[in-house]
Amino acid sequence: MKTLEIEWRHLDQDGRTCLRCADTLQSLEKVVSRLAAECAPRGVRIEYRETKLSLEQLAESNLILFNGIPLEAVLPNASASENECQSCGDLCGEPAVCRTVSVGGRTFEAIPAALIRQAACIAAQCCEQTHPSP
Repeated sequence: MKTLEIEWRHLDQDGRTCLRCADTLQSLEKVVSRLAAECAPRGVRIEYRETKLSLEQLAESNLILFNGIPLEAVLPNASASENECQSCGDLCGEPAVCRTVSVGGRTFEAIPAALIRQAACIAAQCCEQTHPSP
């Protein structure tokens, strides 16, 4: 059986994360459970792993990897950047920036379920790719 490992990295400060990472988590939970059911009959197992980061690793926060490859490298016309994140700043006690993902000219602070699913389908080749607007 083939495996698609999905890893999500995010800042963790005493069990708390920033608001955009919390939104990404909600999207991930929805997508991962659906993909596991959809891909299993096609011989693909979905493994999900969460990696909690310290302040020193903030630049990697809100990063989703598919078999070690970042979401923005899997999706066509996608790139990563960063912008100021008030929520991370509140957790860090000083101004902070957090990762963003841009696809097709739109920038997302929280990664929507549609983008996560699209990247997973490309990486695993086990599900039908749909292209709904994120």
